[in-house]
Amino acid sequence: MKYNQNSKIMQISEKTLIIGVDIASEVHFARAFDFRGVELAKVLRFTNDEPGFKEFALWIEEIKNKNYKEKVTVGMEPTGHYWFNIAPFLKDHSMKIVLVNPFHVKRSKELDDNNPTKNDRKDPKIIAMLVKDGRYMEPYIPEGVYSELRTAMDTRWHIVKQLNVIRNKVLRWLSIYFPEFRTVFGDWEGKAALTVLKEFPLPKQVIEKDIIGIVARWKQDKIRAVGVKRATVLVEAAKRSVGIKEGIISAMNDITMLLEDYDLKMTQYERVMALVEQLSKPIPGMEEILKIKGVGLIMAAGFVAEVGDIKRFEHSKRIQKLAGLNLKKNSSGKHKGKTTISNRGRSRLRAILLQGMLLVLV
Repeated sequence: MKYNQNSKIMQISEKTLIIGVDIASEVHFARAFDFRGVELAKVLRFTNDEPGFKEFALWIEEIKNKNYKEKVTVGMEPTGHYWFNIAPFLKDHSMKIVLVNPFHVKRSKELDDNNPTKNDRKDPKIIAMLVKDGRYMEPYIPEGVYSELRTAMDTRWHIVKQLNVIRNKVLRWLSIYFPEFRTVFGDWEGKAALTVLKEFPLPKQVIEKDIIGIVARWKQDKIRAVGVKRATVLVEAAKRSVGIKEGIISAMNDITMLLEDYDLKMTQYERVMALVEQLSKPIPGMEEILKIKGVGLIMAAGFVAEVGDIKRFEHSKRIQKLAGLNLKKNSSGKHKGKTTISNRGRSRLRAILLQGMLLVLV
């Protein structure tokens, strides 16, 4: 770790112009320093658009020429997604992009004035000083198919999150209006159960439909796994149901809307998974990953989406650290605390690797 920081410090030479940028949604603030921490220009306020970026580039070029600098290193905090727009612009203009830990910025605020106040002039300087001292990381910005796959898997993650919300709401609805439903169907997402929920979800409606009508409706959808026996159990469960019988008009509206959202999200999920499969095929090493016992497309694509081009890593421990699975010791003097994982890294990659380890152990 010390060697790593030393190598970062050595990259900041007297020919390097250090720029600290406080990133925001609409307006950014920047300050320029040399390798000793001497400020070289006034604070720049520029907008988060093309004219603002051009103004920023011109400001840097003027400082660079005036102070005989050859290289430019731009440091910033990875505050949400706001830095995504400026990063490609800086890369296209041959400027090195580095990121500093927001936690470090917060802890360093009081070094100059013993005041924890946050303002637009203060933060860019703190960021630049952290870069000067080698306390930064060089971000990996995926390109080509790796960028496409990361975006697709990110979309999949959001859809799954929304689906889980819908699933929980459906279960809540069932526990209120038809709690016995789950004793008849172990999974409400099965074809037969979905038909019931869409057509006659309330106990009263099930009784009115009767066994013959329920079986006929299942046959209409060509569902063969259920028949008279399951329909009989369903009707009997409806007759003894303790579900709420008031407000059923609104209850019907609720379940209808939930199932409409469910169908939409399932369609979106299938579409994005088809895209993930398509994007995964040309990626080097994907076939080998899929050959590992228990590893499917979701796990393999998720791993590559988080890691990117695996060839950029010199050792597997680098991937461990990226995931936050590197070990953290807690000891001082005679005290020997527990050794745990750091949990500082990409949480989705950490979850994928842990799932993979569990599959190997089974």
